Amino acid sequence: MANETFLRPVAPPTAALLVVDVQDRLVRVMPDPERLIRRIEQLLRACQILQVPVFVTEQVPEKIGPTVEPLRSLLPDAPHPKSSFSCWGCESLKAALTSSGRSTVIVAGIEAHVCVFQTVRDLLARDFRVLVVADAVDSRSPTDRQVALDRMRQAGAEVATVEMLLFDLLGDASHPQFRAIHALVK
Repeated sequence: MANETFLRPVAPPTAALLVVDVQDRLVRVMPDPERLIRRIEQLLRACQILQVPVFVTEQVPEKIGPTVEPLRSLLPDAPHPKSSFSCWGCESLKAALTSSGRSTVIVAGIEAHVCVFQTVRDLLARDFRVLVVADAVDSRSPTDRQVALDRMRQAGAEVATVEMLLFDLLGDASHPQFRAIHALVK
């Protein structure tokens, strides 16, 4: 029997996007940084269109640098600086996410096997529904990325692609924002 949560569509009023540590020094060592940035940019633009709140973290930004452009210019709020690998260890993010009232967290960012994995594990432990966007997370090593995706799925996270997620958020071609979202993935 299929998991009931998995069968539920992702609803914009219950969802939030969390972009984890997409910073200058980290992005440069990813296998395909341009593709990763493009996918996360699509997510950010879609969240603007669908009015889904966005939260962003930066791992020790004074050492690793800020969130990369063009993502930085799309952020609605300043990123939450952190030193813990899990975003849940960042008190300002924890407070902001909790006060948003959102029960589904869509996760993108780097590195999949460290900060993304530990964040997903902590969110699941606190009964959030977690969706990991497979083509918007990365690690320096493809093996680390794949093992992280496998472990997150085994732990209860759902895994989707950007396009799969965006059309799930819409639900129907008659959605008033269908054309705007469709244009993002063309």
